[in-house]
Amino acid sequence: MHSAVLLIEFGSIILGLGLLGRFAARFRLSPIPLYLLAGLAFGEGGLLPLGASEEFVSIGAEIGVILLLLMLGLEYTAGDLVTNLKAHYPSGLVDGALNALPGAAAALLLGWGPVAAVVLAGVTWISSSGVIAKVLGDLGRVGNRETPVILSVLVLEDLAMAVYLPIVTALVAGAGLLAGSLTLAIALGAAGLVLFVAVRYGRLISRFVSSDDPEKLLLVVLGLTILVAGVAQQLQVSAAVGAFLVGIALSGEVAEGAHTLLSPLRDLFAAVFFVFFGLHTDPASIPPVLLPALALALVTAATKIATGYWAARRAGISPKGRWRTGGALVARGEFSIVIAGLAVSAGMEPSLGPLATAYVLILVILGPLTARYTEPLATRLTARRESPTTTESASRVAEASVGRDGA
Repeated sequence: MHSAVLLIEFGSIILGLGLLGRFAARFRLSPIPLYLLAGLAFGEGGLLPLGASEEFVSIGAEIGVILLLLMLGLEYTAGDLVTNLKAHYPSGLVDGALNALPGAAAALLLGWGPVAAVVLAGVTWISSSGVIAKVLGDLGRVGNRETPVILSVLVLEDLAMAVYLPIVTALVAGAGLLAGSLTLAIALGAAGLVLFVAVRYGRLISRFVSSDDPEKLLLVVLGLTILVAGVAQQLQVSAAVGAFLVGIALSGEVAEGAHTLLSPLRDLFAAVFFVFFGLHTDPASIPPVLLPALALALVTAATKIATGYWAARRAGISPKGRWRTGGALVARGEFSIVIAGLAVSAGMEPSLGPLATAYVLILVILGPLTARYTEPLATRLTARRESPTTTESASRVAEASVGRDGA
């Protein structure tokens, strides 16, 4: 009986996602906000809570994030990654300063104390790699010139999490300096090892994975990615970082074949991830913290756009590409919820969890919209601002011409 209910619930979820995707495609919108709202409707405190399929959806959601980052990694080589990280690390510093400080300041203004300030700083700092990867694919921007800048910022954030998460874990648990330092050293060592293997032995890995049989290629790539992601997470490194670096390590025909085979799986499990996010949010917990969450979301949306614009300008991207970069970075998601979850499970400030959830929901819905409309809106406003100046210059040229003719 339980198996039948699970099949009915999960089948209904997949069918509903397909219909929502069609609806979004008809109006040329990203389906992500619709997936999230569907999760809210059928999650805790929603219209019709799901029970039997919750664990299955949870596992599917983790696989979704892993596949999103693997597919991003397949677009670039290990050399590209190292070059971009060296070139864009100042952008990572600016990103941290502009986006972590508003969260820390908000926690202190609300009287939550310094530990909560460190936690909320992480919530507002880290963009959602999963959401942004999906949006870039939906908008057809993976091959754009500004996309390496976006990816560099995201990778720098994910690598920074290897340092930040052990620190936060130690702070919220009240661990001593020695225990916190040991956790941090393990995380940094693991992240460095995975990056070194991806850069140094990428060709050997590609040769090992390579196969003319699509079935074997799919199984080996998928198995290797999930294995590395799991080991990375066990060592306090983001599973997303591990998956991304596996994608970086694969190159040539292997990367092209894996991309073709895994694209449908990515789309399926990515949709499940966004539904899962909504399923675990109680709509009743949002209204009391909605105003501060909305204010914080608007401030940090602006700081993310400023971060992206600065990073893209530094890389020599055109003004339109700068605005696209900033708009694409706005969404927050999986990391922000993980960070807030650490504080909630440790029994910290009870309002922190609902605030973080409302904040992420606002920006995960707003993010696809800013990614699509920031550039055309900024271009239109810039054109309006420049048009009086252009008209005035034209008038002066005309007057000078008349003067010369009269002379």
